[in-house]
Amino acid sequence: MFGKIGLGELILILIIVLIIFGPKKLPEIAKALGNSLQEFKKASKELKQNASENNDDLST
Repeated sequence: MFGKIGLGELILILIIVLIIFGPKKLPEIAKALGNSLQEFKKASKELKQNASENNDDLST
């Protein structure tokens, strides 16, 4: 129910963000969001690797 955002809702959100932050700040915000998402993925991958290594150590 809450996880599905349609095209209309996405366009409305983008218009509101554009109005609030303006066209000059939007690329900076998108870049910061992209960097944050990349760091989160990197950290979760490292966490999975560490958990897998620790699990292997406990098995032997």
